[in-house]
Amino acid sequence: MRISWAVRIFLLAAAASIAGAGLADQLPHSPAWGPGVFFAVWVFFMFGVATALVKQRKHELDLVAHALRTFPAEGSVEHRELAAQLPDIAHSMESVRLKQERAVNLLDEERTKLATMLDSMRDWVVAVDIGGYILWANQPIRQALNGAVGSGKPLVNAVRDPEVLLCMRVALDDAVLAERRTSGLLPGHIHDVTAAPISGGGAVIVMRDATPIERAERTQREFIANVSHELRTPLTSISGYVETLIDHEESLSPMARSFLDIILKNASRMTRLTEDLLALARVENREDAANPVPLAADRIVQDAIASVRGLVVDSGAKLSTGELSKQMVMASSDQIVQVLSNLIENATRYGRTRNGDPAAVEVSATQDGDMVRFAVRDHGIGIGSEHLQRIFERFYRVDKARSRETGGTGLGLAIAKHIIEEHNGKIWVESDLGAGSTFIFTLPLAASFSAP
Repeated sequence: MRISWAVRIFLLAAAASIAGAGLADQLPHSPAWGPGVFFAVWVFFMFGVATALVKQRKHELDLVAHALRTFPAEGSVEHRELAAQLPDIAHSMESVRLKQERAVNLLDEERTKLATMLDSMRDWVVAVDIGGYILWANQPIRQALNGAVGSGKPLVNAVRDPEVLLCMRVALDDAVLAERRTSGLLPGHIHDVTAAPISGGGAVIVMRDATPIERAERTQREFIANVSHELRTPLTSISGYVETLIDHEESLSPMARSFLDIILKNASRMTRLTEDLLALARVENREDAANPVPLAADRIVQDAIASVRGLVVDSGAKLSTGELSKQMVMASSDQIVQVLSNLIENATRYGRTRNGDPAAVEVSATQDGDMVRFAVRDHGIGIGSEHLQRIFERFYRVDKARSRETGGTGLGLAIAKHIIEEHNGKIWVESDLGAGSTFIFTLPLAASFSAP
């Protein structure tokens, strides 16, 4: 509130009078001293007050004069131009204000739509800043955790699952997508956790309940394992009786013997299929858990070649070895020899040339950084690019008719993939039509191995 000049002078005069009276009381009580000193103090203060007020008033007048000098004179060209521009300026300012309001309203609408959409999801969604503090959480996770997930709180205080916190730290520190699976968020539930970095720092964490999928997959694996187990006994009986008839019945007609050969062939194929199904079920259920120990890479190759030597001789294939590293890798001997033997067997079966010449297969093991790269190469007709991404799926066959002729079950590569991933390695295929195929898998060196 602005104080008038009269009030200012009155207040300062009163202050000066009080100060003079106080000073007079401090001096010796003499008729000559008291009034004179009081008057002198009063005059001194009033002079100072007047001087200060004059200076302040002069400063204000100078500001007003400067403003008047810089403002166009009424009737001048500048004044008319400014007056003419004032409506446009006011209109422009109003337009800017309206645009800002519309932009804010649109942002609020988009934010509301996004929040509604995320709240309608069954997945749990949490956004955190670079320090791990919660910025936003959707309704499902707030309900599931009884409101423990609130804005401004550290995520570690609300969600104590180590897999979730590990995903968050990887996304925040390394700015890469992180994925894990956990069973510690809710009792009896399994969640797939994904954490993705966001621009400007922070991360979005999505937790999806995978319990129904996991339950269905477990039921499927158990069903396949049980059926396969039940089929083993009758198939073994069929094969045994057919072999007995073929070996001991000299009176069989050529047609009967042909039929028995067909029965034996299909029974044997069914037996291999059930064995592969049981092996796949054991691998997926982790019943045959990998127990890797340090093994020499060249010894693994030699053991695998020895296990398929009879098959190679029967097929007429040419099997050779390339570079064989002597580095120690972490591997479960039986499982890795099974994988390598399966790849060699496939190469001898499907690696024939277009002319029908026997396959020429080369096996190698070379060091590649902190891994050893095992490769099985053939010079056959190759595999089309459309099959390369699916060839490790269960029951997937590039050439179904040819696979049946050779006795393949379509499960060998799926089993191999599970085993290699269990060993912290990778498996893939490189192929061009007409140029052969190379199946490759890697195993970590013993010195750099870390359990999955």
